[in-house]
Amino acid sequence: MKNLPSLKNLYYLVHLHQEQNFNRAAKICFVSQSTLSSGIQNLEEQLGYQLIERDHKSFMFTAIGEEVVERARNILTDVDDLVELVKNQGEPMTGEIRLGCIPTIAPFLLSRVVKLCQQDYPKLSLLLKEDTTERLLDALAKGELDLLILALPVDTSGFHSMKVGIDPFKMVMHKEVSQQLVQPIDYQKMPDESIFLLQAEHCITGHAITACQLGDSAKINPFAATSLHTLVQMVNSKLGTTFLPQMAIDTGILTDTDLVAIDPPGEAPYRDIGLVWRQTTSRISTFRTLGLAIQKKLLAQVLPNKIG
Repeated sequence: MKNLPSLKNLYYLVHLHQEQNFNRAAKICFVSQSTLSSGIQNLEEQLGYQLIERDHKSFMFTAIGEEVVERARNILTDVDDLVELVKNQGEPMTGEIRLGCIPTIAPFLLSRVVKLCQQDYPKLSLLLKEDTTERLLDALAKGELDLLILALPVDTSGFHSMKVGIDPFKMVMHKEVSQQLVQPIDYQKMPDESIFLLQAEHCITGHAITACQLGDSAKINPFAATSLHTLVQMVNSKLGTTFLPQMAIDTGILTDTDLVAIDPPGEAPYRDIGLVWRQTTSRISTFRTLGLAIQKKLLAQVLPNKIG
């Protein structure tokens, strides 16, 4: 049999690439710096190629080193999936799931998902991470997460997605502002810079612009909030209007404000809520079962006729 690289040395290499620092990588791997360095040198000898260019104070990955890191990530992810497959054989709803969720869903749904698992799947443990869509997809691709809850549509090329529900958008404004608006609402007649949205890195901004047909950028205020709660405060100060997802309203984001939520003009706009996982995972049964439970027990009450 060929003298194959050890998983341990591949693990060292991936974490060195991630940290770009030998000392930090060694701490994450729970080994000494010299052990990590020796492991990577051994890997280079086995492969017959230099993976890292070193001098006294710095280092950089070679072109082949970068490719080996990417392949190593995939190998380690596949090994993790293999271990989970064997561990959970016959009991798919057991073990750990590293679950990522975006900030415009997490505060309003994640606690209910945790409670659902505690009640229905007590042997299933969720390890939670909240971040933007782009960063979560990157972590999923690297094997750092197992499953994501995202707002769709987003580019999920290379992944599998499962729609579990929809979340309508509501137009939110101060009650005094709502009394001054002429019905039906015409976006073109609204004051310039009167619509407040989140920063562009939050996918809900793109979803709201598309779903609510906000093609005229002059109506959108240049200020971009970092959270839905900031939007609520701006609008509660009678500075303009915004669009919020129904799940945020249902969980009380408008409590103790003078805001009202109304249906936007035109066809009811909404975003899809979905689960996303790697196509190569061995835990498809687990993720589908969890997705169906979220759909039926947590999200089915919201426009169920549009959930497919």
